[in-house]
Amino acid sequence: MKNIDRITLNPEIMGGKPCIRGLRMTVGTIIGLLASGLTSEKILDMYPYLEPEDITAALTYAAWRSEEFEVPLALA
Repeated sequence: MKNIDRITLNPEIMGGKPCIRGLRMTVGTIIGLLASGLTSEKILDMYPYLEPEDITAALTYAAWRSEEFEVPLALA
């Protein structure tokens, strides 16, 4: 998946939540900011260490995760 290599999972950073490039910026934070109405440009102004590709990666990752579903296991 394109840009998904920017998403890292490390149990020692933000409790293992998906983050951007090992930074303490979670995918959920970026998605929440976008959902609250902030533009990508405003987010990049607020967090100068982020790059436009990071926002795209967060959206790509969130879309991919939203397509997953859990299948309950049958208990014997």
